[in-house]
Amino acid sequence: MTNHHKKTSPRYSPEVRERAVRMVFDLADQHTSQWAAIESIASKIGCAAQTLSTWVRQAERDQGLKPGPTSEERERLKQLEREVRELRQANEILRKASAYFAQAELDRRSKT
Repeated sequence: MTNHHKKTSPRYSPEVRERAVRMVFDLADQHTSQWAAIESIASKIGCAAQTLSTWVRQAERDQGLKPGPTSEERERLKQLEREVRELRQANEILRKASAYFAQAELDRRSKT
């Protein structure tokens, strides 16, 4: 029995991705459109045209050719989001600990 919902796309090395994107840029004028170049090159490297198109769009953003976050900015956002999550968790722990110790202090004072 196979799981049809499992994503089984192969991973491509950064070198393969960069080379494929460079080929799209270099050979675009030899095709009727950028999409035609993407389809042609994707079939040669064995990936889906939509996958290569995603790589091309990101490269265009990284090079300032299209608006949107660069790869570096996207990575920085992920890092900051992770830090925010960790800080929120730490704050919650500290808030609970503070409330616990405040209650313990009140209990101690009421017994004396």
